Amino acid sequence: MKKNKLAVLTGLATIFTFTISGLESTQNVETVQAASKVRVTYTLNVNDKKYKQQSVKLPKHSTVMQGLKKLWRVKSTNGFITSIDGKSQDAGKKVYWTYTINDKFANKGAAQQKVANKDKVKFTLAKID
Repeated sequence: MKKNKLAVLTGLATIFTFTISGLESTQNVETVQAASKVRVTYTLNVNDKKYKQQSVKLPKHSTVMQGLKKLWRVKSTNGFITSIDGKSQDAGKKVYWTYTINDKFANKGAAQQKVANKDKVKFTLAKID
């Protein structure tokens, strides 16, 4: 009888250890996944007025365009954004989409520009003289 109780206790201790190890592994995976994401806030301005704003979590090394497309419908031609969320540029009136990251004009196209955690990306549809 003592051998059976000892075997049961040993078995329970083993199950408990595997369960705890499984929980720790799950927590470690969740921590790594959270660390491999960045949160970026996007703002759309039309004629110098805030139109929409949303934040999105993206995998590290994502581009401005990937986040933009995750939030809104985007159209582009030859790498240039021509429409966001149904708001289109008008080349005849010299109205175009431009963007900044953390209040600085980007030096790359939206499909090449990488984002970092807590970046603030602002797209503005306005006349450019």
